[in-house]
Amino acid sequence: MDAYTNFLAQKRIVDPMTGMNDVGDLPAFMFPHQHDIASWSLRRGRAAIFAGTGLGKTAMELVWGDRVSAHTGKPVLIFAPLAVAQQHIREAGKFGLSARAVKDQSDVGPGVNVTNYQKIGHFDLSLFGGICLDESSILKSVDGHYRTRLIEECSGIPFRLAATATPAPNDFMELGNHAEFLGVMSYTDMLATFFIHDGGDTQKWRLKGHAENEFWKWMASWAVMLRKPSDLGYPNDGYDLPPLVQNQHVVGVDYAPSLDTGLLFPMEARSLSERISARRDTVSERVEMAAKITPTDRPFVWWCNLNSEAEALAKKIPGAVNLTGADTDDVKERKLLDFTEGRIRVLVTKASLTGFGMNWQHCCDTGFVGLNDSFEQVFQAVRRFWRFGQTRPVNVHFIAAETEGAVVANLKRKEADAERMAASMVHHMADLSSATVRGMVRDRPDYNPTKPVILPQFLQASA
Repeated sequence: MDAYTNFLAQKRIVDPMTGMNDVGDLPAFMFPHQHDIASWSLRRGRAAIFAGTGLGKTAMELVWGDRVSAHTGKPVLIFAPLAVAQQHIREAGKFGLSARAVKDQSDVGPGVNVTNYQKIGHFDLSLFGGICLDESSILKSVDGHYRTRLIEECSGIPFRLAATATPAPNDFMELGNHAEFLGVMSYTDMLATFFIHDGGDTQKWRLKGHAENEFWKWMASWAVMLRKPSDLGYPNDGYDLPPLVQNQHVVGVDYAPSLDTGLLFPMEARSLSERISARRDTVSERVEMAAKITPTDRPFVWWCNLNSEAEALAKKIPGAVNLTGADTDDVKERKLLDFTEGRIRVLVTKASLTGFGMNWQHCCDTGFVGLNDSFEQVFQAVRRFWRFGQTRPVNVHFIAAETEGAVVANLKRKEADAERMAASMVHHMADLSSATVRGMVRDRPDYNPTKPVILPQFLQASA
């Protein structure tokens, strides 16, 4: 019977809670949605919080870590992007919580410890009672270094929390990697259970028609997603976003009719290689326009795509500081903190380097002097400024050459697609998540036998 019971347990779709039975009172500074989500994640033990920027993920992570440490008698480690660790420490002080920034295992003390993902090799994760991943979209890549190491080394840790603002709703790979990190279900098992190949492309998966309801029910058993408090039935008081003003600037290109191509006018780039070539050929024109746009009396961040763009901007704009991939981690962290605390007025960087995790509500002006086709990077970069807690309209400038093609239009199309899919995800999960998060009843397996199993004679004889 034990073997049969174990077999049934393995077949359960809803992942039951394995955390604390009694969470106790949580800090009074938390908003109602933060209080209930933190309480739910502590009861769950292994949970994902997919909450929009500015909804208080940092506060929830810190409170979660504090309670897990007290419950397990072991320290908790929060992993965060570069420079975000220090941001967590400042937030902890503001909330009256205790947290320390650590660089290796020797720095670790009781309670909540915060470090950067880059330092993962300096810690023995088996010594912690809980691991929290801030900006857990780092799990996106199925063969990524951090993803593989975190899943393997955290598999025996009883409390795990993943928090991010943007699990791409159409990126089932990312959702599967979150489930695998949390020990809910492996990525491959998730695909086999709920999905089917989309035609002949084995990289594209779609939900099986009959499995859609079960998939969202399964998701809601271990993850909560909200873009604003009202998604889970809470009031939106204090969570109104200011206007977002998007300005598109098109740079003209000098062009002479070509005998080789027979064209009187420049043609828009259509392929990726053509767009890259168009960007390389128009660096000076786009930098010139960016320098004219940059205000002289308030903070500004320019996001670049090419090194040549960043280098030219840093030279063109007085006092601008360029944060590059070649900088050491310590130098990157210092530059980010200097901008956050007002010692740098104009920061030049790339979204791939610093577009995640930072809270920059002190700044309301930003721009992209160079664009790529990654909607996620643009989304994340803009939300460093346009987030709950920002009190001023946010101005975003997009500069593109006329030969680059419809780059901005493509980004807007991707944004509309992502918004529709996120709305669909919230729609499917809202009622399930609201009942789970706001209720205090632990999940029960679907299988609820009422009659004993009667074994056949031949099995009884062999027993």
